[in-house]
Amino acid sequence: MKTGYQGRMKRPLLVRVGKALRPWFNGLIAKGSLVPNIPLLDNSLFPWVAALEKAAPLMQEEFRAIMAERNAIPPLRDLSPDHKRIAPDSRWKSFFLYGYGIPVPENCARAPVTAQLVAGIPGLCSALFSVLEPGGEIPPHKGVTKGMLNAHLGLGVPRDRDNCWIKVADHTLHWDDGRMFVFDDTYQHTVQNNTDEVRGILFIQFERPTRGLGRLMQRLFLGGVKKSAFVKDAQNNIERWNRIQAELEKV
Repeated sequence: MKTGYQGRMKRPLLVRVGKALRPWFNGLIAKGSLVPNIPLLDNSLFPWVAALEKAAPLMQEEFRAIMAERNAIPPLRDLSPDHKRIAPDSRWKSFFLYGYGIPVPENCARAPVTAQLVAGIPGLCSALFSVLEPGGEIPPHKGVTKGMLNAHLGLGVPRDRDNCWIKVADHTLHWDDGRMFVFDDTYQHTVQNNTDEVRGILFIQFERPTRGLGRLMQRLFLGGVKKSAFVKDAQNNIERWNRIQAELEKV
């Protein structure tokens, strides 16, 4: 049995090895990509995007129901310690439906339509309702792997949309209710909500369409991430948070 001390000793080594190999993995994945290696990708490359946009009103209903108990949505930094650098306070909250392909049953039960819709996305990695409170900011950063792409679907967008944005490389994007955009998060990106309203989106991470050696490297890298403490810690923390909330509801 591994002790907590041993786990802490092994984790930095895994992180160091991963960081050292990451540029090599990313280069091979980019070469094998079936979609352009650019910051912002055309929605037409992903047929499932149109289906999700069409179903957006149903997902908005589920999102609003969950937001009715907004304080029960955990801050991302509490779920994933590795995100503390880019989640400096509790204003970025995350309601996970899937994390690296693994469903969160309690959360999926509260948003069954959304959970069913995202389950049909080819290569789904993660899907969550991402909430950024008024004044919230996500500092500039880059994603770890070319093996995944990100998609954002607006579910609750501030009326002052010009002051709520994400910048990906040289592209400044604003969310719209019921509309989606897809981007490569290995390009530097940053988010700000400079309004007095909450920004709510469906945040999706999915496997980049790849082939050949790039596909093999993608599978190896993502397989390693799924087994890492980065994912295991988050899974355990989500389960712990849901247990606590269930106990509070009984009081």
